[in-house]
Amino acid sequence: MSLNTITAAEAMAAPDGYDTIVDARSPSEFAEDRLPGAVNWPVLDDAERAEVGTIYTQVSTFEARKRGAAIVSRNIARIIDEQVATQGRDWRPLIYCWRGGQRSGSLAIVLAQIGFRTRQLQGGYKAFRAVVRNDLAELPLRFSWRVLGGRTGSGKTRLLGALAAEGAQVLDLEALAAHRGSVLGGLPGQPQPTQKHFETRLWQVLRGFKAEQPVYVESESRRIGQLQLPDSLLASLRGSTTPVMVELAQAARVRLLREDYAFFMEDVATLCERLQALTELRGKASVARWQAQAHAGDWDTLLGELTQQHYDPLYDHALKATHATHTPHHLALPDAAPATLAAAARELMAR
Repeated sequence: MSLNTITAAEAMAAPDGYDTIVDARSPSEFAEDRLPGAVNWPVLDDAERAEVGTIYTQVSTFEARKRGAAIVSRNIARIIDEQVATQGRDWRPLIYCWRGGQRSGSLAIVLAQIGFRTRQLQGGYKAFRAVVRNDLAELPLRFSWRVLGGRTGSGKTRLLGALAAEGAQVLDLEALAAHRGSVLGGLPGQPQPTQKHFETRLWQVLRGFKAEQPVYVESESRRIGQLQLPDSLLASLRGSTTPVMVELAQAARVRLLREDYAFFMEDVATLCERLQALTELRGKASVARWQAQAHAGDWDTLLGELTQQHYDPLYDHALKATHATHTPHHLALPDAAPATLAAAARELMAR
């Protein structure tokens, strides 16, 4: 039968036109990246896909298709029993696989034969990925960026949250990347997404912004943990006019960092392991001293030395490279209390 197909651009232009977006690929493919909101109903799991692929390369295409058809048929029967049986007549699924071929086609045919209003994504995930790449090259150019700079612990991320609470458009890159962008930046229990999924998250947020309103974002280097910012976005941020440099007194910075990195105080071993990565840059003696301070629970001294001897020199060097052509506006905060940040957010938005 002829399948009812739709292009990736058409599908993304009306993402609410489907009740369920079904990714028919294997779990590992799904984990790497997927369409926003998709659920994984694999017609071949990872082991089954490897088995069929081995038969394809070592025996023949015909034998691989026979074996694949048997496995896919059983899996589709399970999907119908476990996922589809409760769906009503008007259920509208969008089905895709890697290239919009046999895996999604097999499931789409069965669902359409049942009578569901089924669509298959032309070109599959590969076509969607092309849309994401192309859009990420163009989308950052649409917006007027308001870049928040400032040394580690100055409250930039919290200020972004206050701006969002006041109704501003905010791009929180560290939240999307699940990383705070430094050697201590990994978040407990939150592995970073893959590069592709980070870009999909970023693409999804950018598509929701209005071009006529500014977008507030924290100044970042090219990399956030293991992830890399798209070239177009990085160039747009570095070319933005008049960055805002957020400033907080040293004692207040240490208090803020104690709050943000409180989890390290309960896992000193992990902290010391992270600090070990600074040996080449800061020397064995400094790292050993910081590790001793951590074991002793001397957090104020440790965080004070880390900011002044490690983070601040790195930031001052990076600032010269990233915003050398702009004179920044300075925003001095007396503290990082919610009321202070809310007032600062309103001040920035009023400009």
